Amino acid sequence: MTIVLFILIFGVIVVGHELGHFLLAKANGITVVEFSVGMGPKLLRFKRGGTEYSLRLLPIGGACMFEGEDGLENGNGTPSKGAFPNASVWARISTVFAGPFFNFLLAFVLAMIVVGYAGSDRPVLLDVMDGYPAKGAGMRGGDLITRMNGERVYLSREIWLNTFASPGETMEVEFVRDGETHTVTLVPKYDEEEGRYLLGFQGYGESVDCKNAGIFKYSYYEVRYWLKATVKSLGMLLSGKAGKDDITGPIGMVQVIDEVKEQAQPYGIWVVLLNMINIALLLSVNLGVMNLLPLPALDGGRLVFLILEAVRGRPIPPEKEGMVHLAGFVVLMIAMVLVMFNDISRLLR
Repeated sequence: MTIVLFILIFGVIVVGHELGHFLLAKANGITVVEFSVGMGPKLLRFKRGGTEYSLRLLPIGGACMFEGEDGLENGNGTPSKGAFPNASVWARISTVFAGPFFNFLLAFVLAMIVVGYAGSDRPVLLDVMDGYPAKGAGMRGGDLITRMNGERVYLSREIWLNTFASPGETMEVEFVRDGETHTVTLVPKYDEEEGRYLLGFQGYGESVDCKNAGIFKYSYYEVRYWLKATVKSLGMLLSGKAGKDDITGPIGMVQVIDEVKEQAQPYGIWVVLLNMINIALLLSVNLGVMNLLPLPALDGGRLVFLILEAVRGRPIPPEKEGMVHLAGFVVLMIAMVLVMFNDISRLLR
C-alpha cells in the first residue's frame, strides 16, 4: 500500500510538471513527440494526434520530448515547422518554464484542499519560557509575530523554520500586541537538555478556519512556506549546516510516506488521504524549485541557454549545448544513485 501511495503521489507530481511543458508546447505550435511518465522500458503506449503517450517501468520521473530537441525527429526524418528549434526563443522559454510553474500551480490546488479541510495557523505565541531571551525582552503569550530578521512571517511553522535554518544566530523579531508593533533583538540561549539554541518561545500557533475566502490567502501562505523551506534547506546544504543524512531520495520518501500513513491511520482514511496530499504538496514545490536550478539537464539549465540566446540574438551551437546537458544528465544519475545508496544505508542502521 505504501509503494502504491508513493507511485500515485509521484505520478501526480510528474504528470503535473510534464503537462505544463505539453500544454505550452501545443499552444506555441511545437510538436510533442512523446509524453511519458516514468523512466526505463515502456510498459504501455499509444499514439494520438502525432504524440506517443507512454508509461515506463520506473516511477521516478517523466518526460515531454519535442521534435528537434536533442536530435528527436517527427518520424519522417525531416524537421517540420513544429520542431522545437524553429519556435521563437520566447516560445521555447515559456514552454520550458511551464513545467516548474505547473508544479507550483498544482501545489496551490493541493494546498486549497488541505487548508480548506484542516484550516491553517497564525504565528501567535502561547507562552514564553522563564530565563530565556523572549521573556527577558518583554515578549509574552498572545503576541503575534510578523517578521523575523526582516522576513515576513504568516504561519506559525515559519517561526520554527527560521530558527532551525539559523541556529544560534541573533534574531530580530517584530511582533504585534494590542494593535501596536514592537521590535526586539533576541540572542538564542543554548539549552543543554534540548541540545539546541532556543529563543524561549513556549508553543505557538493559533488555528484559523479557511473555509471561506481565506482559503486562497492561506493556500498561498502554504505554498510560500514550502517554497521557503526548500530554498532554506538548499542553503543549509550548500553552507554545510546540513549533511548527506538530511537528503532523502525515492526510497527515503517511501519510508516517510509509510511512517505518516501509520501515524494517521487511527484517525481514519480521510486523515491519511489529507496527509498524503500534504506530502504531494511539499514534493511538488520541491520538484519545481529543483528543476529551476541553473544546472545542465534540468529545466533551469535549459533556460540559461535560452536566455543567453535571447540576449545574444543567436543560439548556442546545438552540439555544444547537447554535450553540456549530457554531462549534466550523467552527473544527475550518479547523484541519484548515491542518494538511493544513502537511503538504503539509513534503513540498515
